[in-house]
Amino acid sequence: MSLIKSISGIRGTIGGKSGEALTPIDIAKFTLAFGTILKQKETAAKIVVGRDARISGEMVHNIIIGNLLSIGIDVIDIGLATTPTVEMAVKAEHADGGIIITASHNPKQWNAMKLLNSDGEFISEKIGQDVLKKANSGKFEFVDVDKLGHVTTKDYLDYHIEQILKDVLVDVEAITAKKFKIVVDAVNSVGGIAVPKLLKALGVKDIVELYCEPNGKFAHNPEPLPENLSMLCSEVKQQKADIGIAVDPDVDRLALIDEKGVPFGEEYTLVAVADYVLKFRKGNTVSNLSSTKALKDITLLHGGEYTASAVGEVNVVEMMKSTNAVIGGEGNGGIIYPALHYGRDALMGIALFLTHLATSNKSMHSLRAKYPNYVISKNKIQLDEVMDLDAIMDKIKIKYKQYPQNTIDGLRIDIDQDWVHLRRSNTEPIIRIYAESNTEQTANAIAHKMQNDIIAILKEK
Repeated sequence: MSLIKSISGIRGTIGGKSGEALTPIDIAKFTLAFGTILKQKETAAKIVVGRDARISGEMVHNIIIGNLLSIGIDVIDIGLATTPTVEMAVKAEHADGGIIITASHNPKQWNAMKLLNSDGEFISEKIGQDVLKKANSGKFEFVDVDKLGHVTTKDYLDYHIEQILKDVLVDVEAITAKKFKIVVDAVNSVGGIAVPKLLKALGVKDIVELYCEPNGKFAHNPEPLPENLSMLCSEVKQQKADIGIAVDPDVDRLALIDEKGVPFGEEYTLVAVADYVLKFRKGNTVSNLSSTKALKDITLLHGGEYTASAVGEVNVVEMMKSTNAVIGGEGNGGIIYPALHYGRDALMGIALFLTHLATSNKSMHSLRAKYPNYVISKNKIQLDEVMDLDAIMDKIKIKYKQYPQNTIDGLRIDIDQDWVHLRRSNTEPIIRIYAESNTEQTANAIAHKMQNDIIAILKEK
Protein backbone atom coordinates (compact mmCIF):
# COMPACT_ATOMS: atom_id res chain seq x y z
CA MET A 1 0.00 0.00 0.00
CA SER A 2 1.20 3.52 -0.76
CA LEU A 3 0.37 7.05 0.33
CA ILE A 4 2.23 10.06 -1.05
CA LYS A 5 1.54 13.49 0.42
CA SER A 6 2.92 16.50 -1.41
CA ILE A 7 2.30 20.22 -1.82
CA SER A 8 0.20 19.47 -4.91
CA GLY A 9 -2.14 16.95 -3.34
CA ILE A 10 -2.43 13.48 -1.91
CA ARG A 11 -2.05 10.27 -3.92
CA GLY A 12 -2.29 6.66 -2.85
CA THR A 13 -3.66 3.18 -3.31
CA ILE A 14 -7.17 2.28 -2.22
CA GLY A 15 -7.51 -0.07 0.75
CA GLY A 16 -5.25 -0.69 3.72
CA LYS A 17 -4.41 1.14 6.91
CA SER A 18 -4.88 4.84 7.58
CA GLY A 19 -1.66 6.73 7.00
CA GLU A 20 -0.34 3.98 4.71
CA ALA A 21 -2.88 4.18 1.87
CA LEU A 22 -5.58 6.48 0.52
CA THR A 23 -8.22 5.62 3.10
CA PRO A 24 -11.42 7.53 3.91
CA ILE A 25 -9.70 8.96 6.99
CA ASP A 26 -6.78 10.33 4.94
CA ILE A 27 -9.14 11.73 2.29
CA ALA A 28 -11.24 13.43 4.98
CA LYS A 29 -8.24 15.00 6.76
CA PHE A 30 -6.79 16.38 3.54
CA THR A 31 -10.15 17.69 2.38
CA LEU A 32 -10.86 19.37 5.70
CA ALA A 33 -7.39 20.94 5.74
CA PHE A 34 -7.76 22.39 2.25
CA GLY A 35 -11.30 23.58 2.87
CA THR A 36 -10.41 25.18 6.21
CA ILE A 37 -7.56 27.14 4.65
CA LEU A 38 -9.76 28.39 1.79
CA LYS A 39 -12.48 29.36 4.24
CA GLN A 40 -10.24 31.79 6.14
CA LYS A 41 -11.84 34.87 4.58
CA GLU A 42 -14.90 37.03 5.06
CA THR A 43 -17.07 35.72 2.23
CA ALA A 44 -18.53 32.22 2.04
CA ALA A 45 -16.24 29.68 0.40
CA LYS A 46 -17.12 27.75 -2.77
CA ILE A 47 -15.20 24.79 -4.23
CA VAL A 48 -15.61 22.97 -7.55
CA VAL A 49 -15.29 19.17 -7.39
CA GLY A 50 -14.91 16.83 -10.37
CA ARG A 51 -13.54 13.33 -10.95
CA ASP A 52 -12.33 10.89 -13.55
CA ALA A 53 -14.00 7.51 -14.03
CA ARG A 54 -11.86 5.44 -11.67
CA ILE A 55 -13.62 2.63 -9.83
CA SER A 56 -12.88 4.35 -6.50
CA GLY A 57 -13.90 7.77 -7.80
CA GLU A 58 -17.48 7.76 -6.51
CA MET A 59 -16.36 6.75 -3.02
CA VAL A 60 -13.66 9.42 -2.84
CA HIS A 61 -16.04 11.98 -4.37
CA ASN A 62 -18.71 11.38 -1.71
CA ILE A 63 -16.22 11.63 1.16
CA ILE A 64 -14.82 14.91 -0.15
CA ILE A 65 -18.20 16.55 -0.68
CA GLY A 66 -19.54 15.44 2.69
CA ASN A 67 -16.54 16.83 4.52
CA LEU A 68 -16.63 20.14 2.66
CA LEU A 69 -20.31 20.56 3.55
CA SER A 70 -19.52 19.79 7.20
CA ILE A 71 -17.29 22.88 7.50
CA GLY A 72 -19.77 25.15 5.75
CA ILE A 73 -18.36 25.18 2.21
CA ASP A 74 -20.65 25.26 -0.82
CA VAL A 75 -19.79 22.71 -3.51
CA ILE A 76 -20.22 22.93 -7.27
CA ASP A 77 -20.30 19.25 -8.19
CA ILE A 78 -19.48 18.76 -11.89
CA GLY A 79 -19.32 14.97 -11.63
CA LEU A 80 -17.37 13.07 -14.28
CA ALA A 81 -15.07 15.71 -15.74
CA THR A 82 -11.63 16.10 -17.26
CA THR A 83 -8.93 17.86 -15.27
CA PRO A 84 -8.92 20.89 -17.63
CA THR A 85 -12.72 21.06 -17.43
CA VAL A 86 -12.54 21.37 -13.63
CA GLU A 87 -9.85 24.04 -13.98
CA MET A 88 -12.05 26.08 -16.30
CA ALA A 89 -15.13 25.57 -14.12
CA VAL A 90 -13.33 27.08 -11.11
CA LYS A 91 -12.77 30.33 -13.01
CA ALA A 92 -16.24 30.36 -14.56
CA GLU A 93 -17.86 29.88 -11.15
CA HIS A 94 -15.59 32.46 -9.46
CA ALA A 95 -14.91 29.70 -6.94
CA ASP A 96 -12.26 29.82 -4.23
CA GLY A 97 -10.66 26.61 -5.41
CA GLY A 98 -11.16 23.19 -6.88
CA ILE A 99 -10.52 19.52 -6.16
CA ILE A 100 -9.88 17.09 -9.01
CA ILE A 101 -10.26 13.44 -8.06
CA THR A 102 -7.81 11.60 -10.29
CA ALA A 103 -4.55 9.70 -10.12
CA SER A 104 -3.84 10.74 -13.71
CA HIS A 105 -1.83 7.97 -15.43
CA ASN A 106 -1.51 5.69 -12.37
CA PRO A 107 -3.14 2.22 -12.49
CA LYS A 108 -6.71 1.62 -11.33
CA GLN A 109 -5.84 0.80 -7.69
CA TRP A 110 -4.61 4.41 -7.27
CA ASN A 111 -6.55 7.60 -6.75
CA ALA A 112 -5.62 11.14 -5.77
CA MET A 113 -6.76 14.67 -5.02
CA LYS A 114 -5.33 17.54 -7.09
CA LEU A 115 -5.87 20.95 -5.52
CA LEU A 116 -6.61 24.16 -7.42
CA ASN A 117 -6.58 27.83 -6.44
CA SER A 118 -9.19 30.45 -7.41
CA ASP A 119 -7.56 30.82 -10.85
CA GLY A 120 -8.15 27.15 -11.60
CA GLU A 121 -4.41 26.49 -11.36
CA PHE A 122 -2.50 24.16 -9.08
CA ILE A 123 -1.93 25.62 -5.63
CA SER A 124 1.36 27.29 -4.70
CA GLU A 125 4.05 25.61 -2.65
CA LYS A 126 3.18 27.84 0.32
CA ILE A 127 -0.50 26.88 0.31
CA GLY A 128 0.49 23.27 -0.20
CA GLN A 129 2.71 23.37 2.88
CA ASP A 130 -0.12 24.97 4.87
CA VAL A 131 -2.48 22.18 3.78
CA LEU A 132 0.00 19.48 4.81
CA LYS A 133 0.55 21.13 8.20
CA LYS A 134 -3.17 21.51 8.84
CA ALA A 135 -3.92 17.93 7.80
CA ASN A 136 -1.22 16.61 10.13
CA SER A 137 -2.64 18.61 13.05
CA GLY A 138 -5.97 16.80 12.82
CA LYS A 139 -7.68 19.82 14.45
CA PHE A 140 -10.80 20.96 12.58
CA GLU A 141 -13.89 22.94 13.47
CA PHE A 142 -17.28 21.91 12.11
CA VAL A 143 -20.33 24.15 11.64
CA ASP A 144 -23.76 23.67 13.17
CA VAL A 145 -26.69 22.41 11.15
CA ASP A 146 -27.91 25.81 9.97
CA LYS A 147 -24.52 26.66 8.47
CA LEU A 148 -23.85 23.47 6.53
CA GLY A 149 -22.73 23.94 2.94
CA HIS A 150 -24.92 23.24 -0.10
CA VAL A 151 -24.32 21.23 -3.27
CA THR A 152 -25.12 22.48 -6.76
CA THR A 153 -24.77 19.98 -9.60
CA LYS A 154 -23.61 21.23 -13.00
CA ASP A 155 -22.05 19.89 -16.21
CA TYR A 156 -19.19 21.96 -17.62
CA LEU A 157 -18.08 19.89 -20.62
CA ASP A 158 -20.26 21.81 -23.09
CA TYR A 159 -18.89 25.09 -21.75
CA HIS A 160 -15.33 23.80 -22.11
CA ILE A 161 -15.93 22.76 -25.73
CA GLU A 162 -17.67 26.05 -26.55
CA GLN A 163 -14.65 28.00 -25.33
CA ILE A 164 -12.34 25.85 -27.47
CA LEU A 165 -14.46 26.44 -30.57
CA LYS A 166 -14.41 30.20 -29.97
CA ASP A 167 -10.61 30.38 -30.24
CA VAL A 168 -9.51 32.08 -33.45
CA LEU A 169 -6.85 29.45 -34.13
CA VAL A 170 -9.40 26.61 -34.17
CA ASP A 171 -10.72 26.21 -37.73
CA VAL A 172 -13.82 23.99 -37.67
CA GLU A 173 -14.45 24.46 -41.40
CA ALA A 174 -10.97 23.25 -42.32
CA ILE A 175 -11.27 20.21 -40.05
CA THR A 176 -14.76 19.36 -41.36
CA ALA A 177 -13.61 19.63 -44.98
CA LYS A 178 -10.88 17.03 -44.47
CA LYS A 179 -13.40 14.34 -43.45
CA PHE A 180 -10.93 12.79 -41.04
CA LYS A 181 -11.44 9.24 -39.80
CA ILE A 182 -10.23 9.10 -36.20
CA VAL A 183 -9.79 6.25 -33.71
CA VAL A 184 -10.05 7.27 -30.05
CA ASP A 185 -8.54 5.33 -27.12
CA ALA A 186 -9.88 6.86 -23.91
CA VAL A 187 -8.69 4.06 -21.60
CA ASN A 188 -12.18 3.64 -20.07
CA SER A 189 -12.31 7.04 -18.40
CA VAL A 190 -13.84 10.48 -18.92
CA GLY A 191 -12.07 10.93 -22.25
CA GLY A 192 -14.59 8.42 -23.58
CA ILE A 193 -17.26 11.08 -23.07
CA ALA A 194 -15.25 14.24 -23.74
CA VAL A 195 -13.13 13.39 -26.80
CA PRO A 196 -15.89 12.04 -29.10
CA LYS A 197 -18.12 14.97 -28.13
CA LEU A 198 -15.34 17.45 -28.98
CA LEU A 199 -14.59 15.71 -32.28
CA LYS A 200 -18.25 15.86 -33.32
CA ALA A 201 -18.31 19.58 -32.47
CA LEU A 202 -15.21 20.01 -34.68
CA GLY A 203 -17.04 18.43 -37.62
CA VAL A 204 -15.51 14.95 -37.43
CA LYS A 205 -18.18 12.41 -38.37
CA ASP A 206 -16.17 9.18 -38.71
CA ILE A 207 -15.12 8.27 -35.16
CA VAL A 208 -14.10 4.78 -34.03
CA GLU A 209 -14.32 4.43 -30.25
CA LEU A 210 -11.83 2.16 -28.51
CA TYR A 211 -12.10 1.70 -24.73
CA CYS A 212 -14.44 4.66 -24.43
CA GLU A 213 -16.85 3.24 -21.84
CA PRO A 214 -16.11 5.30 -18.69
CA ASN A 215 -16.15 2.43 -16.20
CA GLY A 216 -12.65 2.85 -14.74
CA LYS A 217 -11.68 -0.69 -15.69
CA PHE A 218 -8.63 0.38 -17.67
CA ALA A 219 -8.15 -1.94 -20.64
CA HIS A 220 -4.39 -1.35 -20.55
CA ASN A 221 -1.79 0.61 -18.60
CA PRO A 222 -3.37 4.08 -18.59
CA GLU A 223 -0.21 6.06 -19.29
CA PRO A 224 -0.39 7.06 -23.00
CA LEU A 225 3.05 5.77 -23.96
CA PRO A 226 3.77 3.85 -27.20
CA GLU A 227 4.21 0.53 -25.39
CA ASN A 228 0.66 0.85 -23.99
CA LEU A 229 -1.03 1.83 -27.26
CA SER A 230 -0.50 -1.27 -29.41
CA MET A 231 -4.24 -1.85 -29.84
CA LEU A 232 -4.76 1.74 -30.95
CA CYS A 233 -1.91 1.44 -33.47
CA SER A 234 -3.43 -1.78 -34.86
CA GLU A 235 -6.92 -0.32 -35.00
CA VAL A 236 -5.75 2.77 -36.91
CA LYS A 237 -4.20 0.55 -39.59
CA GLN A 238 -7.15 -1.85 -39.70
CA GLN A 239 -9.70 0.96 -39.97
CA LYS A 240 -7.54 2.84 -42.52
CA ALA A 241 -7.95 5.86 -40.26
CA ASP A 242 -6.14 9.18 -40.63
CA ILE A 243 -5.37 9.67 -36.95
CA GLY A 244 -5.31 7.83 -33.66
CA ILE A 245 -5.92 9.80 -30.47
CA ALA A 246 -5.06 8.60 -26.96
CA VAL A 247 -5.59 10.44 -23.69
CA ASP A 248 -4.87 9.55 -20.09
CA PRO A 249 -7.71 9.00 -17.55
CA ASP A 250 -8.10 12.71 -16.67
CA VAL A 251 -7.49 14.01 -20.23
CA ASP A 252 -4.63 16.39 -19.63
CA ARG A 253 -2.16 14.39 -21.75
CA LEU A 254 -2.47 13.77 -25.49
CA ALA A 255 -0.73 11.12 -27.58
CA LEU A 256 -1.18 10.68 -31.33
CA ILE A 257 -0.83 7.83 -33.82
CA ASP A 258 -0.25 8.49 -37.53
CA GLU A 259 -2.06 6.87 -40.47
CA LYS A 260 0.58 4.11 -40.67
CA GLY A 261 -0.13 3.07 -37.08
CA VAL A 262 3.14 4.65 -35.90
CA PRO A 263 3.26 6.77 -32.73
CA PHE A 264 3.73 10.46 -33.49
CA GLY A 265 5.71 10.67 -30.22
CA GLU A 266 4.26 12.16 -27.04
CA GLU A 267 7.12 14.67 -27.07
CA TYR A 268 6.06 15.89 -30.51
CA THR A 269 2.44 16.60 -29.62
CA LEU A 270 3.58 19.89 -28.08
CA VAL A 271 6.15 20.52 -30.83
CA ALA A 272 3.52 20.27 -33.59
CA VAL A 273 0.95 22.38 -31.77
CA ALA A 274 3.58 25.01 -30.93
CA ASP A 275 4.66 25.13 -34.57
CA TYR A 276 1.07 25.95 -35.54
CA VAL A 277 0.42 28.49 -32.77
CA LEU A 278 3.71 30.34 -33.36
CA LYS A 279 2.77 30.98 -36.99
CA PHE A 280 -0.02 33.26 -35.81
CA ARG A 281 1.04 34.31 -32.32
CA LYS A 282 4.68 35.31 -32.26
CA GLY A 283 6.16 34.77 -28.84
CA ASN A 284 8.00 32.50 -26.48
CA THR A 285 7.65 28.90 -25.37
CA VAL A 286 8.34 26.89 -22.23
CA SER A 287 8.70 23.20 -21.48
CA ASN A 288 10.34 21.32 -18.64
CA LEU A 289 13.93 20.13 -18.40
CA SER A 290 12.95 16.57 -19.38
CA SER A 291 11.29 17.59 -22.65
CA THR A 292 12.70 17.37 -26.17
CA LYS A 293 14.90 20.18 -27.47
CA ALA A 294 12.85 20.04 -30.69
CA LEU A 295 10.56 22.65 -29.12
CA LYS A 296 13.52 25.00 -28.73
CA ASP A 297 14.49 24.43 -32.38
CA ILE A 298 10.96 25.23 -33.60
CA THR A 299 10.67 28.27 -31.33
CA LEU A 300 13.90 29.77 -32.62
CA LEU A 301 12.77 29.21 -36.22
CA HIS A 302 9.69 31.32 -35.48
CA GLY A 303 11.78 34.08 -33.88
CA GLY A 304 10.79 33.37 -30.28
CA GLU A 305 12.72 32.45 -27.17
CA TYR A 306 12.60 29.11 -25.40
CA THR A 307 12.96 28.59 -21.64
CA ALA A 308 13.18 25.34 -19.67
CA SER A 309 11.44 25.04 -16.29
CA ALA A 310 11.52 22.55 -13.46
CA VAL A 311 9.30 19.50 -13.99
CA GLY A 312 5.67 19.86 -12.94
CA GLU A 313 2.75 21.82 -14.29
CA VAL A 314 2.90 24.49 -11.59
CA ASN A 315 6.55 25.18 -12.48
CA VAL A 316 5.87 25.31 -16.21
CA VAL A 317 2.96 27.71 -15.68
CA GLU A 318 5.05 29.97 -13.45
CA MET A 319 7.79 30.14 -16.08
CA MET A 320 5.25 30.72 -18.88
CA LYS A 321 3.82 33.69 -17.04
CA SER A 322 7.24 35.20 -16.34
CA THR A 323 8.34 34.87 -19.98
CA ASN A 324 4.96 35.73 -21.55
CA ALA A 325 4.94 32.40 -23.38
CA VAL A 326 2.14 31.88 -25.92
CA ILE A 327 2.37 28.08 -25.78
CA GLY A 328 4.07 25.62 -23.48
CA GLY A 329 3.71 22.39 -21.62
CA GLU A 330 5.48 19.15 -20.88
CA GLY A 331 6.96 16.51 -23.12
CA ASN A 332 4.50 13.88 -21.91
CA GLY A 333 1.82 15.22 -24.24
CA GLY A 334 0.71 18.03 -21.93
CA ILE A 335 -0.19 21.23 -23.81
CA ILE A 336 -0.73 24.52 -21.99
CA TYR A 337 -2.36 27.21 -24.11
CA PRO A 338 -2.76 30.41 -22.07
CA ALA A 339 -5.29 31.95 -24.46
CA LEU A 340 -7.75 29.40 -23.04
CA HIS A 341 -6.35 28.70 -19.55
CA TYR A 342 -3.12 27.87 -17.72
CA GLY A 343 -3.45 24.13 -17.51
CA ARG A 344 -2.55 21.03 -19.53
CA ASP A 345 -5.51 20.42 -21.81
CA ALA A 346 -5.72 17.47 -24.21
CA LEU A 347 -9.03 18.73 -25.64
CA MET A 348 -7.53 22.07 -26.63
CA GLY A 349 -4.51 20.17 -27.96
CA ILE A 350 -6.75 18.03 -30.17
CA ALA A 351 -8.50 21.08 -31.64
CA LEU A 352 -5.24 22.90 -32.39
CA PHE A 353 -3.50 19.81 -33.79
CA LEU A 354 -6.39 18.90 -36.08
CA THR A 355 -6.49 22.47 -37.38
CA HIS A 356 -2.73 22.34 -37.98
CA LEU A 357 -3.04 19.01 -39.81
CA ALA A 358 -6.04 20.12 -41.84
CA THR A 359 -4.45 23.39 -42.98
CA SER A 360 -1.03 21.85 -43.68
CA ASN A 361 -2.39 19.56 -46.42
CA LYS A 362 -0.03 16.89 -45.14
CA SER A 363 -0.61 13.43 -43.73
CA MET A 364 0.39 12.93 -40.10
CA HIS A 365 3.42 10.91 -41.14
CA SER A 366 4.60 13.69 -43.47
CA LEU A 367 3.95 16.35 -40.83
CA ARG A 368 6.08 14.49 -38.29
CA ALA A 369 8.91 14.16 -40.80
CA LYS A 370 9.31 17.96 -41.05
CA TYR A 371 10.36 18.28 -37.39
CA PRO A 372 13.87 17.73 -35.98
CA ASN A 373 14.17 14.08 -35.04
CA TYR A 374 15.32 13.44 -31.50
CA VAL A 375 14.77 10.40 -29.31
CA ILE A 376 14.34 10.42 -25.53
CA SER A 377 15.19 7.35 -23.49
CA LYS A 378 13.10 7.22 -20.31
CA ASN A 379 14.38 5.10 -17.44
CA LYS A 380 14.09 4.87 -13.67
CA ILE A 381 15.76 3.48 -10.55
CA GLN A 382 13.67 2.35 -7.58
CA LEU A 383 14.43 4.25 -4.40
CA ASP A 384 14.57 2.93 -0.88
CA GLU A 385 14.39 4.92 2.32
CA VAL A 386 18.11 4.84 3.03
CA MET A 387 19.21 6.32 -0.30
CA ASP A 388 20.79 9.76 0.00
CA LEU A 389 19.83 11.30 -3.34
CA ASP A 390 21.70 14.56 -2.69
CA ALA A 391 24.94 12.68 -2.06
CA ILE A 392 24.44 10.68 -5.26
CA MET A 393 23.83 13.86 -7.25
CA ASP A 394 26.93 15.52 -5.80
CA LYS A 395 29.12 12.63 -6.96
CA ILE A 396 27.56 12.67 -10.43
CA LYS A 397 28.18 16.43 -10.65
CA ILE A 398 31.87 15.90 -9.93
CA LYS A 399 32.18 13.02 -12.38
CA TYR A 400 30.68 15.17 -15.20
CA LYS A 401 32.03 18.55 -14.10
CA GLN A 402 33.42 19.33 -17.58
CA TYR A 403 29.86 19.60 -18.98
CA PRO A 404 27.23 22.38 -18.47
CA GLN A 405 24.85 21.51 -15.60
CA ASN A 406 21.42 22.73 -14.48
CA THR A 407 20.27 22.04 -10.90
CA ILE A 408 16.89 23.80 -10.68
CA ASP A 409 15.21 20.40 -10.65
CA GLY A 410 17.46 17.48 -9.88
CA LEU A 411 20.43 17.48 -12.24
CA ARG A 412 20.48 18.02 -15.99
CA ILE A 413 23.80 17.64 -17.84
CA ASP A 414 24.28 18.82 -21.43
CA ILE A 415 26.77 16.45 -23.07
CA ASP A 416 27.76 18.04 -26.40
CA GLN A 417 24.54 17.94 -28.48
CA ASP A 418 22.80 15.52 -26.10
CA TRP A 419 21.47 15.78 -22.55
CA VAL A 420 20.61 13.62 -19.54
CA HIS A 421 18.29 14.58 -16.67
CA LEU A 422 18.14 12.95 -13.23
CA ARG A 423 15.38 13.81 -10.80
CA ARG A 424 13.31 12.36 -8.00
CA SER A 425 9.72 11.65 -9.07
CA ASN A 426 7.00 13.80 -7.47
CA THR A 427 4.52 10.94 -7.50
CA GLU A 428 6.51 7.69 -7.11
CA PRO A 429 9.52 6.53 -4.99
CA ILE A 430 11.89 6.48 -7.99
CA ILE A 431 14.73 8.41 -9.64
CA ARG A 432 13.82 9.23 -13.23
CA ILE A 433 16.65 9.21 -15.78
CA TYR A 434 15.85 10.82 -19.13
CA ALA A 435 18.37 11.17 -21.96
CA GLU A 436 17.97 12.64 -25.44
CA SER A 437 20.00 12.21 -28.59
CA ASN A 438 19.62 11.96 -32.38
CA THR A 439 19.23 8.19 -32.23
CA GLU A 440 17.54 5.73 -29.90
CA GLN A 441 20.78 3.76 -29.54
CA THR A 442 22.75 6.78 -28.35
CA ALA A 443 19.99 8.01 -26.01
CA ASN A 444 19.74 4.55 -24.43
CA ALA A 445 23.51 4.37 -24.08
CA ILE A 446 23.64 7.72 -22.26
CA ALA A 447 20.81 6.74 -19.91
CA HIS A 448 22.27 3.29 -19.19
CA LYS A 449 25.70 4.83 -18.54
CA MET A 450 24.10 7.13 -15.96
CA GLN A 451 22.22 4.20 -14.39
CA ASN A 452 25.47 2.28 -14.06
CA ASP A 453 27.19 5.32 -12.56
CA ILE A 454 24.48 5.57 -9.89
CA ILE A 455 24.61 1.83 -9.17
CA ALA A 456 28.39 2.06 -8.78
CA ILE A 457 28.01 4.95 -6.32
CA LEU A 458 25.49 2.95 -4.28
CA LYS A 459 27.88 -0.03 -4.14
CA GLU A 460 30.62 2.19 -2.71
CA LYS A 461 28.72 2.12 0.57
